[in-house]
Parts: sequence; C-alpha cells; structure tokens
Amino acid sequence: MRTFLVLALLAMISGSHTLPTVVQWEEDPEQTPGFFEGDIVLRPKSRNCMSNPSQHWPDGIVYYKFSEGIDDVRKDFIRNAMNIVEEGSCVHFKEADDDQPYFVNITGNPGGCYSTVGFVEDISILNLHKHDLNTGCYRTGKIIHELLHTLGFYHMQSTYDRDDYIRIAYENVKPDFVHDFAKYSKDFVEDFGEKYDYGSIMHYSPHAFSANGAETIVPLQEIREGLMGQREALSTVDLIKLNKMYKCPELQVKD
Repeated sequence: MRTFLVLALLAMISGSHTLPTVVQWEEDPEQTPGFFEGDIVLRPKSRNCMSNPSQHWPDGIVYYKFSEGIDDVRKDFIRNAMNIVEEGSCVHFKEADDDQPYFVNITGNPGGCYSTVGFVEDISILNLHKHDLNTGCYRTGKIIHELLHTLGFYHMQSTYDRDDYIRIAYENVKPDFVHDFAKYSKDFVEDFGEKYDYGSIMHYSPHAFSANGAETIVPLQEIREGLMGQREALSTVDLIKLNKMYKCPELQVKD
C-alpha cells in the first residue's frame, strides 16, 4: 500500500475521488517491488494456509528467532506486537532454542516489510526493515499485519467474493503491479463464515500501487474514511477468523 500525504487539510487516507493539485509520495514498506502482493514471500508450492490445518502452526505455537543486528529495543517492540495477537487469541509466540527445527527467522534487512504465509517444517521468513520506532515497518500495526501472514492470513481484498464489495480501478494501477490485485478462488481462501471486512488489518489501502494518486480500490458501500487499509489494530473479524483458524477453545474477542 502506498500512503499519500496530501496538501491542504485532506486526510491521509481520503474517501474522496477528488484529487489535489499537488501530491507528495511516501513509500509504504509493505509495498515492496519483487514480492507477491508487495509483502508476501512465495514458497515453491503455495497452498491454502487458511483452511488447511497442516499449514497452521502446531498447537498454535509460533517459534521465532531474531537475527543478529536487531537491537533489544526493536526486539521488545516486536514482542509487544506479538503480545497483542496473543491477548486476542490462543496463539503463542515462543523464542526458539538451538534444537528447534522450524521457526520464523525475524530479520532486519533493507527492502521493506515482508513474510512467508503459514507454517512449514522449515525456516519461515519475516523481515522488518530497521526503520525508527513508530515509522515504516516499525509501526505496531505493520508488524501485526506481517505476523498474521506468518499465521496463515492472505490479504483481504484478494478474497473470492471481493467484487461484491470493492471495485479494482485497474486504470489507476501501475502496469507492473496489476498482478498484485489477483483474486483467489473460493477453494484457496477461507472466510470462516465471516463477511467481507473493510476494516481488516490485512486490507490494502484505497491507493495501493496507484500510478496517478487516484484510488485503485473503490468500496461499493459507504464506509468510514480511513477504515480501509488501517494499520491501527486487529479488527473484530480478524480476531474471529484467527480464533476459528486455530480452534481456540473460547473466542478471545471482546465486544
């Protein structure tokens, strides 16, 4: 997703289709050239991680290791995001010891925020470019977004029934990024009986991969300005899906 800093008192994420005369561009670290949909590292054989239990982390425990070069302050910041996911589900994050055969390798390489999707009995990837805290990849919501990829979530706007809720304005999409708006089949993703969620932390922003500053994702219903593409918190639907995916004994979702 690409964030637009618009002059004159316009909101950062605007629901209006009227464009200002001057637009400043800021790279969104989730929108990384070379990765599928901007922040997904594809495995040799990508499968439906949401509905396939073999692609879920066993017993809901995600083992992880920090690579060298990630300082203690950033480690604590990442752990705080993990704690937020834990508080809303039965999933747990546990630092791996040297004998752990599979884990997420958390790195701080240049090039944005990106991750693999779901579990395999091997080393998974979660990268967070070492931005300053509360900027770039080191916003709590950005880290939670990548953690949900690690747990098996795909992007909301790629779901099979998205055309009932949004329109992809391909005329505004950068030609080299049209493939990042692919739609998955019903066999590939699982909605767990929940409706389309404009406010999912896994949803692109309205201006993702825009070539001209105009919206690339247009909601077909009236929604609150700034809702689509938010990285502030897990939505209620995100939490319900996570709890159902990992068969939590009791839904940890609070009204």
